[in-house]
Amino acid sequence: MTTVDPTAVLVRLKLSLLRNGLRQSAGRRAVYITSLVFVLLYAALQLLGLFALRGHAHVGAVVVLLVEVLALGWAVMPLFFPSSDETLDPSRLVMLPLHPGPLVRGLLVASLVGIGPLFTLSLLAGSAIATAHGAAAYATSVVAVVLTLLICVALARAVATANIRLLSSRKGRDLAVLSGLVVAVGLQFLNFGVRRLGSGGLSQLEPVGQVVRWVPPASAIGAVDSVSRGSYGIGAAQLALSAAALAGLLALWSRSLTKVMTTPDASTLQAAEPASGERSARNLSGLLPAGRAGTVMERSLRYIWRDPKTKAAWVTSLAIGLIVPVFNALQGVGSLYFVCIASALLGLQMFNQFGQDTSAFWMVAMTISSPRDAYAELRGRALALLLIALPHLALVTVVMTVLLDAWAKVPGVLGLSLALLGAMLATGSWASTRFPYSVPQEGYRNAAPGQAGLVWASFLGGMIAAALLTSPVIAAAIWLNVAAGGERWTWLLLPVGAGYGALLALLGLRLAAPRAARRLPEILAAVSKG
Repeated sequence: MTTVDPTAVLVRLKLSLLRNGLRQSAGRRAVYITSLVFVLLYAALQLLGLFALRGHAHVGAVVVLLVEVLALGWAVMPLFFPSSDETLDPSRLVMLPLHPGPLVRGLLVASLVGIGPLFTLSLLAGSAIATAHGAAAYATSVVAVVLTLLICVALARAVATANIRLLSSRKGRDLAVLSGLVVAVGLQFLNFGVRRLGSGGLSQLEPVGQVVRWVPPASAIGAVDSVSRGSYGIGAAQLALSAAALAGLLALWSRSLTKVMTTPDASTLQAAEPASGERSARNLSGLLPAGRAGTVMERSLRYIWRDPKTKAAWVTSLAIGLIVPVFNALQGVGSLYFVCIASALLGLQMFNQFGQDTSAFWMVAMTISSPRDAYAELRGRALALLLIALPHLALVTVVMTVLLDAWAKVPGVLGLSLALLGAMLATGSWASTRFPYSVPQEGYRNAAPGQAGLVWASFLGGMIAAALLTSPVIAAAIWLNVAAGGERWTWLLLPVGAGYGALLALLGLRLAAPRAARRLPEILAAVSKG
């Protein structure tokens, strides 16, 4: 009886999945090829940068921190992008007669196929070459690169396997909502770090680098630097740490894999129990106004809580609207008027209101028989947005005011941001009826094929129109801040801006309602394409 090596089978399976996926459509092939080209170009630039640092006094600290950040990316990737690689789900292999040992070995080798491992290999090779000096160091670098690459891949696999029950559930899919937040925070930290390095130089990395060089998998690359300096014992200890980490990850992965493949899925045992979101929605419904407005508000809030893409848009807007102003303030380049960024991002949620309903919009359309019904529908959606936007604007304003100690400017800033929010509500309600588009439930597309023009027309046209509508309040704010003695009257911007924004929002709803009542079939056709 001949035995088949599962490693070779799993590698061929990974290649077949990749090949068949590219055969599905020309668009997917174009995206894959474009991604590959960009990754290779970025990897080449990284290599050139690391080669340029060769011989620098602080290159060792740079490369170990770079490798540790890379490993962190591998660890969180399965949590925020659970559907990016179908082979991350070990439950698909439950029916195969395989022991955990051969399965772990085969999946580990198969995981080395792809764009991510290729990019990681190039960056690790550049890091090793940047720190290696001498034959012993080059020999160590070969072991270090292979060991670090295996740790990164095993880390992603172990995390995905340990959390596969969560990632395959609706709550797990909702976890991907936080990806926008992670990216936003990461970019701000990167911006902050680049500014600090630009002012103080790479020497600031040394204290952290001395600690990180003993943390796997960066310790393997740190071993190359240690051997280059003649510290062979320290280099061997650092390699041993990484090897022990790899062994521990493989053991954890094997244990999680055994549990997944031998334990029944109990994800439906609590299906009869009401979810926390359902209980919260029921408790909130008693606080909402009676009539159609309250019903529409409750439905909109349920969409925000339950629909992954709607939730992703809201979480990203709320996070970026707070993070960007705060980080700029911490870096000494902020202004209290950055609160308007939060106002604009939240106002964008009013755009394409009917797109989030998808084909279920027919149930909403059945209840609209007149412009008055359409006005009540749009008004309820706007009130649901304001229920979240107004407290958030107040929070951002307070935080920025404390950081900048600019209490005198608070009324003017709040008035301007409320006027901008009202203008965004007006243009968003009109754009929702004039440029509706479908939001596909699956995948990462935010519009159905062929509707990209509608998206750009809606957002760009709406933002330009909102800026023009807000221009009187903007001009008043500039004049009061420039004119002599005008600071005493900036408090007037708060009632004027709030009243002007409310007037714009009501006017936009009034103008959009008749159009919505007339275009119900066209709106239904547009939002049902996904």
